[in-house]
Amino acid sequence: MAQSQTVENYLKAIFQAQIALDRPNTLVPMGQLATALRVVPGTATTMVKALAESGLAHYEPYAGVRLTSSGEKLAALVLRRHRLIELFLVKVMGMGWSEVHDEAENLEHAVSDRLIDLIDEMLGRPEVDPHGDPIPDSNGTLPIQEYDTLLTCTLRTPVTIARVSDQDPAFLQFAETHELRPGNVVQVEERSEVGDSVQLRGRDDRQVTIGARAASKVMVHALRAVLVFLLASQTLFAQPAQTTSEPFKITDNSFLVEEAFNQEVGIFQNIFGVARLRGAWAAAFTQEWPVRSEMHQLSYTASFLNNDGNNGFGDSLLNYRYQAMKEGPGKPAFSPRLSAILPTGNSDKGLGIGSFGVQVNLPFSKQTGDWYWHWNAGLTWFDRAKATFQEGDQAVVREHWLASPFLAGSAIYRLRPMFNLMLESLATFDESLREDGTERSKTFTLSPGFRGGWDIGDKQVVVGLAVPVTWSADPTSGGVFLYFSYELPFKKN
Repeated sequence: MAQSQTVENYLKAIFQAQIALDRPNTLVPMGQLATALRVVPGTATTMVKALAESGLAHYEPYAGVRLTSSGEKLAALVLRRHRLIELFLVKVMGMGWSEVHDEAENLEHAVSDRLIDLIDEMLGRPEVDPHGDPIPDSNGTLPIQEYDTLLTCTLRTPVTIARVSDQDPAFLQFAETHELRPGNVVQVEERSEVGDSVQLRGRDDRQVTIGARAASKVMVHALRAVLVFLLASQTLFAQPAQTTSEPFKITDNSFLVEEAFNQEVGIFQNIFGVARLRGAWAAAFTQEWPVRSEMHQLSYTASFLNNDGNNGFGDSLLNYRYQAMKEGPGKPAFSPRLSAILPTGNSDKGLGIGSFGVQVNLPFSKQTGDWYWHWNAGLTWFDRAKATFQEGDQAVVREHWLASPFLAGSAIYRLRPMFNLMLESLATFDESLREDGTERSKTFTLSPGFRGGWDIGDKQVVVGLAVPVTWSADPTSGGVFLYFSYELPFKKN
């Protein structure tokens, strides 16, 4: 049977009805199918018989219909196209989540599998659509998840909204008005059987009351303990979040500790930083670009330094970062970075190492309520670092490879939606050249600060200030760090 638009609509409708029944081998009643497709039962029966003759469905007269394994795979691929198109329309085209369903209904039959795979890659292989519905993979496998609803979850316990099952535009607008979008955290305070209502507590202790029918359409997960990784101990953060987990409006704007988030599709970021410490100062400019999708990001960093009265360009970095894991329930974001270090700084003046090098960093990020936690671990390696030493009347240049590991961590608190308090820490174990070999020095920096921002149309400006304090073999010293970021689309919509 040719896969016409009508065939695809029937396959998808039967498949979604099977999932809703949630009982193996249960047949979907013909009346229910006809109602879902807005046709008379006779029309639905004729089409179902054709599906059965093609081996896509199993039909029992007066009982119902169920898809075969071949029919389920085709239906899942139709559903995959629909949900990826919805997400594309929201994230790339800027449409509202309440208006994309009908558009996707039309487009899902017109796009090719190749285009859908490209959209999937560009969006970073997402797991759910804007309404929280799971997206089948390219093999037609649909992950099945267990949910509570606002009508069945535990009272007075924070839950994360995972999915909104009713995609009627009016209901989605109602959900948005009451801050019931996926990712938001709410708490059911009371349920009234007499009033047929559910009382909720949301962000900023906002209390709202919705009907029981509406509550049954909002699916939730209980908040789980935060995953522990890297610098934190197994018990440091192993407690459920007690405050709201609405996504931060400012991310990927830390100063000393790298956050595990690549740039969104169509957006690039310009970052300026200036630091003064121990009488010297340094300035750096970084520009970040997504490559086809959020999975891949390229960037470069150029620096300008002042060291012992010498001014000039420092070494430069060319960076690639891979979004290996997106943040989700029970898991942090993870985006390893690999950088090539170019010897653009004059090593004779102390403005560079004088060697090509490589830097690897492993950043992790996890939100718990109004806090964001970031962890880094990495290594900087130079093949042939150079340094000049005076031996008698002669200047001798020594070369040697150097490896310098580092660890970093930060806690960021959301005081206001666009204003965050920050506490960053950085431990370095730098290896350097000496006359008779190499030496490793340990340095620890603790840097309190803040950042604030403004959304200006489709652009975002973020400014920040920190006061780093450094402990090492030298006397403790303080400094100042200034930050500015300007994020904008590639081109005006």
